[in-house]
This record gives sequence, C-alpha cells and structure tokens, in this order.
Amino acid sequence: MTLAPGLLPEGFRDRLPPQAEAGSRLLHRAIVAISRHGYERVAPPLAEFEETLVGRLKSARSQDLLRFVDPISQRTLALRPDITAQVGRIAVSRMAHRPRPLRLAYGGPVLKLRATQLRPEREMTQAGAELIGISTTAAVIEALLVAIEALEVAGVTGITIDLTLPDLIERLAAGPMPLPADRIDQVRDRLDAKDAGALIALGASAYLPLIEAAGPVSSARDRLKGLDCAELLQSRLEAIDAIVAAVGDRAQLTLDPTERHGFEYQRWIGFSLFGAGLSGEIGRGGTYSIVDAQGGEEEAVGFSLYLDPLVDAGLGQEVRQRVFAPLGSDPATSASLRAQGWITIAGLSENDDGRALGCGHYLAGNEVLPY
Repeated sequence: MTLAPGLLPEGFRDRLPPQAEAGSRLLHRAIVAISRHGYERVAPPLAEFEETLVGRLKSARSQDLLRFVDPISQRTLALRPDITAQVGRIAVSRMAHRPRPLRLAYGGPVLKLRATQLRPEREMTQAGAELIGISTTAAVIEALLVAIEALEVAGVTGITIDLTLPDLIERLAAGPMPLPADRIDQVRDRLDAKDAGALIALGASAYLPLIEAAGPVSSARDRLKGLDCAELLQSRLEAIDAIVAAVGDRAQLTLDPTERHGFEYQRWIGFSLFGAGLSGEIGRGGTYSIVDAQGGEEEAVGFSLYLDPLVDAGLGQEVRQRVFAPLGSDPATSASLRAQGWITIAGLSENDDGRALGCGHYLAGNEVLPY
C-alpha cells in the first residue's frame, strides 16, 4: 500500500512557520529562566537501554515505552517518554561526585507509546528542572517558584497549581485506616476516580471523607484538618501552608489529596500546572526517589513543562519586519539592517517579488521603503 505524500504516523506532526520558530523560542526562554536559578543544563540521548530507563525512578512503570532492538548491541532500547529518569541516571552516576543539592535543567523531545484524548500528540517538547539530594518543603517551594517563573517568561497567565499527596493512601493504610495489602491499589484507584459506591463495596468507608477534601486549597486544608487522621498529616498540612504563603497571588492553588494518575513515582507531594486559555496540563512535578546502581535511594524534587500547548495557543510568536534586498544590493547594508533586528530576504534573480516572499519593505540603495 502506497502512503499518501506527507502522511505521518498517528500522534506525530510537522511544525511549520511560525509555530516551529515559536517552539524553539519558548524552549530557550524556559531554559534561560530556569538556569538563572543555578540549574545547569544536561542533554541526555533520545534513546537508552530499556532497563536503565525504567529502573532509575522508584515506582516508575514501563508501560509507556516505545521499544526497538538495537542492531549493534542486540539489546532492547527505549525512546524516552520523559526526561526526568534520564536526569536521575546522570545525577547518581556521572555526577554522583557533585555536591548536593544538585540543580540540573533539561529540554528536548519525548515520545509516548500512545496518545490520549486530552493530549493526542505522541511527540512533545519537554523542559524542566530537577533538584537532586533533597525533597524538603523548601525544595518543593523552590521548584514551584522556578516553574512559575519559567511559565511567566513564556507568556502564560492565569496559572493554576493542583497539589496532590501521592503516597497518602499507603500511609493511612499502614496507620489509622488499616487496609489489607491486596486492597490498597483498589482503594487508591477508586479514590482517584471519586467512586464512593465502590469504596463502600470494598469495605473502605473510612476513606470517603478524602473525596470531599478536594477543591480550593483553603477549604481542602480545612477538611483535612478536620479528619481523625489529621495528626498523621500534620507535616504535610504545614508544608501546604508554607507553599500557599510562598506562592502568594502568582498562582491559584487547589488540592486533591487522592489524585494519583500520572503521579506513580511521586512521593509525599505532587503538582500539576495549568494556564488560562491552554488545553490540559502544561506541567507536572513533585518529590520522588532516584535508585542508584547499588539499590540505594536519593531524594529529589523537580518539574517538567510541556511546551506544545503554549505553541498551539500562539505564544512565542514574534512579528519581525522583513525587507527585500533586490539582486545586486550592498551586502553591508543588509548586514546593518539585520543587526538592527530586520529580517532580510535577498533577491536571487531579477524576477523575484519581495511582496510574494512576505516582505513589507524593500531596499532602494541604502534606504528602506515600504511597498
């Protein structure tokens, strides 16, 4: 069967002007904003051995990997669906000797095995930062503030941060709300789906109040503080209070203590980022553990930003004046105009039409004139 010209696999697309330029510009802006907080950029490869890619983050799963066999090593390689695990590998191997906390930044494409209804693209551009060696409240606040600044620099307004407590159910199941080990995953999934009837059927009615403890951060905090297990949550509630104070009015904050989907490897806190007028989440992060070659664990906190929704919304585009330089024009004049911020389009034949080439001005000798 002959493919139609220009046909691409499902979930892949071409970026054309001006979106391709906007995407590159947004990635640069985000990385620069992150680096100004002391985060040094690393650039992992697009593919790695499968076992090193999936085994670096504790509790990470391998279901989203696009795999293939390397014809040289005859081992299974995987294309990265996320860059965080690669940064973790670098931190505990090639940069294990560096003092902690270690601040690393990154940016580049990632590839998903499958698309979703909310995010039909399988190839995306990701930028982010990882703070290795610490996962305290102060570290979480730094990560959040750096993420907010990177989004602001990219032009995002109306930022919302949804907080979650990914390992809350495990802690409650081992303490004030005991559950058999074989029911923890079921209860966690039903809470994630906000399915009260299924919780009752599982004999987990004690967890029902957690469904109501979701919403704007102020009311959600109050509901959590009113639960019988509030003493167990005291340190987390104090952390949420500190986050609220640090973020201030730079973003709206909500809290869903039982949200779990997508936070499988996050530890005591996770967060999603949203922006006004942008589809779906535009970032995600939280605390996690990196597993080293000896099986030891190192704490970390970080975030990833997804830049494609920003490009789709028109962010990152800049209007620049284009001037047509007819064949035979002085190259020095064109160079001077480029230094001033103009885009120069050189005529390559007497028949070139500057207006057809997208120019609003033309060069007449050393003078720039409008068409």
